[in-house]
Amino acid sequence: MSLMSAPRSDGGGRLRRWARRLGLAVLVLVAAVTVAAIAFDLATAGESRPARALYGGPFVRVGGTLVAYRRWGAAGSPIVLLGGAAEPTWVWHDVGPLLAAARHRVYALDLPPFGYTQRHGPYTMAGWLALVRGFDARLGIRRPLVVGHSLGAGVAVADALGDPGGVSGVVLLDGDALPFGGPGWLAQLFVYPYYTALYRILSGSDWLVSRVLRNAWGPKAPPFRHGVLAEFERPFRVDGTAAALKELAGGGIPGVTLTDLRRLAVPRAVVWGTEDTVDSLASGRTTAAALHVPLTLVPHAGPLLMLADPAGVAAAIERAPS
Repeated sequence: MSLMSAPRSDGGGRLRRWARRLGLAVLVLVAAVTVAAIAFDLATAGESRPARALYGGPFVRVGGTLVAYRRWGAAGSPIVLLGGAAEPTWVWHDVGPLLAAARHRVYALDLPPFGYTQRHGPYTMAGWLALVRGFDARLGIRRPLVVGHSLGAGVAVADALGDPGGVSGVVLLDGDALPFGGPGWLAQLFVYPYYTALYRILSGSDWLVSRVLRNAWGPKAPPFRHGVLAEFERPFRVDGTAAALKELAGGGIPGVTLTDLRRLAVPRAVVWGTEDTVDSLASGRTTAAALHVPLTLVPHAGPLLMLADPAGVAAAIERAPS
């Protein structure tokens, strides 16, 4: 046999064999992860519970939704506090009493799907406004100063735009009131069993929650014990939260337009933490300029400025025009 007729090495066949092996390994890995995710979901299925089993109240029923709230003070002008994404009313536990001591009736309510308010959608601006106004009506709150933090800033502004005579003023805390959201198709990636397993792991991780909280608190964040971390983790166990967050992700976080923001005519103030890494100081300046008001700064505070400096935030709210 001549050298010219000798068989050549089958490089293409070797590549196909390696491709098949790699494909098989990927399939085995996907199958293993799927089985593990299903097993974890089944093992932790009983962790979700009704809101009343996780929070002692008070609650008030607004329409068909059980709304969780906190209250401080028995006399004085009313203030309604609206929190941001993933924030229970616990975040106001220092600010509320300080404002009550300054002769105000203070109410903080959980906007669903966060905190302990029942997970009844839709999670839209219209839905949140109906909830806030129904809450005010049920508790006899008239012309409150509405304070909105982050996501709550958009609700506060929309409330004042829709019914200027129904509020005495608005305060925006580290919130530009503008909409925020990614592409709607992103929510379609939240599929069972992977989304459910990842959701439960991440929302119950002290390690992760402590790091998120430290960044949101600012440079003077204290060490966080489990009791503090549990205040943020526990609301994720409310029945229906995982599905509600998927619904919210599909539509994005609603807000108002910059043009609408410029139309706001009620007394208003903008307060910002100097160390905010979520909504930058530049965003705060833009918001204040649109509202034609000075920007009040809270030094050394991140986006959770009501926790980083409750006295400074309470003082800024107290000074707000109304």
